Amino acid sequence: MLDSGEFTDESTPRPDEPWTYTLTIPNDPRAVTICRRTLRLILTLHGLPHLTDAAELLATELITNAVRHTKGPAAIKLRWADPVLRITAWDTAPRRFARTLAPRAPDPTSDTGRGLALVEACAENWGWFNSIHTAEPHRTDGKFVWCELTTAV
Repeated sequence: MLDSGEFTDESTPRPDEPWTYTLTIPNDPRAVTICRRTLRLILTLHGLPHLTDAAELLATELITNAVRHTKGPAAIKLRWADPVLRITAWDTAPRRFARTLAPRAPDPTSDTGRGLALVEACAENWGWFNSIHTAEPHRTDGKFVWCELTTAV
């Protein structure tokens, strides 16, 4: 049973304190919903509910690509360092993809192909790198795709 005294203003993190959360998921489309709901909870509990809608959209696009286009596990990482929220998706596919400044228009008859265009349109910044270029020892294969949101100044 929780004592309501456990959750006081002193124990609630301030939005300007840095933090990082990582959630590793199986290659299962249901895991996208788990990531989305976890992200919303984290941002709300850290006093950043104004970022949830945009962050949810961006994270969903990144992690959906990881689940849809790979066969292995994936992970989503949220890192807050005031005023920047970085959302990073890791997957096991080392395949590179072209990042253009102006994404190609998606096929209007297709249900797919808009994810990275949405990321580019909604994020302050985004990019990717191969896992070999990271200091995370348990992520030596695959790639990371990341994007950033900033709070209004």
